[in-house]
Amino acid sequence: RPDATRQEVEAVARAAMIHSFITKLPQGYDTIIGDDGVNISKGQKQLITIARAMLSDARMLILDEATSNVDTQTERRIQQAMRTLMAGRTSFVIAHRLSTIRNADNILVVRDGNIVEQGRHEELMARQGFYSQLYYAQFETY
Repeated sequence: RPDATRQEVEAVARAAMIHSFITKLPQGYDTIIGDDGVNISKGQKQLITIARAMLSDARMLILDEATSNVDTQTERRIQQAMRTLMAGRTSFVIAHRLSTIRNADNILVVRDGNIVEQGRHEELMARQGFYSQLYYAQFETY
């Protein structure tokens, strides 16, 4: 939102858990970041994107692989920011990391381009179908 105040920008940055990082940049909120985000990590780029989405206050969100290519600690921060972002909004979340969608109201499981299962995490796990196979494969401990 081009008309957003500095207060609004900082508030969403705090909610997206990226404010601390931004304040440590050479010019803080006035630092220019490269177009492709080369100056920042993928996780930091994701958190800034979440803050921008919060600022837009859209009623509907589409998040595509929001936690891909980040470490576990950053993934947790992104997931926490996503929960704040998605509150009270219709959200479509595309994810291979099932921890990202575990708390979704409804999960559509796609295999070979077809929806093969649908339900909440607990329901899908109880069915012991494709979703539970994927889940156990991701969280299997050796």
